[in-house]
Amino acid sequence: MNSLWNQLAIRANVTLTQHQHDLFNRYLDLLSAGNEQMNLTRITDRESAEIAHIGDALTVLPYLPAVHGLRLADVGSGGGVPGVPLAIARPDTHVALIESTKKKAKFLTDCVQAISLSNVTVIGERVEDVGHDPKYREGFDVAACRAVATLDWLCEWCLPLVKKGGKLLAMKGAKAAEELPLAEHAIALVGGSRPDVHPVELPGTHSHVIVEITKIHKTSRAYPRPPSIAKGESL
Repeated sequence: MNSLWNQLAIRANVTLTQHQHDLFNRYLDLLSAGNEQMNLTRITDRESAEIAHIGDALTVLPYLPAVHGLRLADVGSGGGVPGVPLAIARPDTHVALIESTKKKAKFLTDCVQAISLSNVTVIGERVEDVGHDPKYREGFDVAACRAVATLDWLCEWCLPLVKKGGKLLAMKGAKAAEELPLAEHAIALVGGSRPDVHPVELPGTHSHVIVEITKIHKTSRAYPRPPSIAKGESL
């Protein structure tokens, strides 16, 4: 078993089984194979992928509520991080992978089927549309994302998906400190709290943080804005 994965999971009082380790490795196999067909990840070295994909995703575990039946949205899922590893580590959680690029959404669908993750759904639509869909709007406990956009955009896209009392977990790098003050207006508009910034300890990484924003008010129906209205200008 990978000792790093075990150590990261234990921080959240999660004990990984051999079967879960096997699923992590199978997922990395599929991600590597898929990356030969399309741009899913810049990380091709296996040891690096074990840290930067599985390990990085597992750093989110301590910030997920220990509630059976938790609903989590992975926004801009791409190759499936953090959603797929979190679904493996927390099989009691219902994970929705939101990815608008059709080829990537097809990869995610095939990947989920290949490793039989019955607790995962793939939504191949723009997050702006998902955020206004009554099936999903304010229906998630947590929205998580990695390497998708700046924090102001993430708040507009993600917090409408989250129910009051739920939260956004944004996996960010060194630019988080710059993005936080620029996101204050957007956070307030969509009903978010003051952010909590959690440093991430992961081998070989620097300045990784998880920005946690709790939803304290319902989001106005005006958000998220359609791309034709936003026109690339953040809130």
